[in-house]
Amino acid sequence: MQKLAEYLPDNTFHPVLSFLNQYKVHLKITRQRATVLGDYRHKGMYGNHIITVNGNLNKYEFLLTLLHELAHLLTYEQYKNKVAAHGIEWKIIYGKILHAFVELKCFPEDIEKALQKTIRNPAATTAGESELIKILRRYNANTRPDVIHVEQLQEGQLFVTKDGRVFKRGNLRRKRYECIDVNTGLKYHISAIAEVKLFEGKA
Repeated sequence: MQKLAEYLPDNTFHPVLSFLNQYKVHLKITRQRATVLGDYRHKGMYGNHIITVNGNLNKYEFLLTLLHELAHLLTYEQYKNKVAAHGIEWKIIYGKILHAFVELKCFPEDIEKALQKTIRNPAATTAGESELIKILRRYNANTRPDVIHVEQLQEGQLFVTKDGRVFKRGNLRRKRYECIDVNTGLKYHISAIAEVKLFEGKA
């Protein structure tokens, strides 16, 4: 467990450890996963609660992901499977946990300011909060100057996703852009804050 301190902001190890011990949580730090930052599985008849968090996250995103999953645990403890996964009950519990950790002054000022909105109305995923995730990414150690967000492109510009596919950016639809896969002609809705690279070849 002492290794866990390396993944967390200052002054948060002991509060986190208290949660993990109290609820007998088996925490797994995993390699990067493309579709999730973390997840929660409730305990079986004789087992422990299981929470996994991606180990490639910066320490602020790691903590927020862990707290998100702890909120699922506390919601399950209180309501079992009788409420929606990200319903009002979970939002209230997650908001209270966030508030307690913000009070520890463990976040930089810009993240703390963005979290005030989250405390009032948490999204189902951190990635669902565009402004917060952009601020969190400022603290990534491996930020690359050639990586940009889809929203920074001009309409009609070509870009390359992490899996190597080339798209043409279209119009904004709520928080996602309608983009066309130039190889298949299929349309996809891609997050405004998805990290991509400009396409420099010929389409």
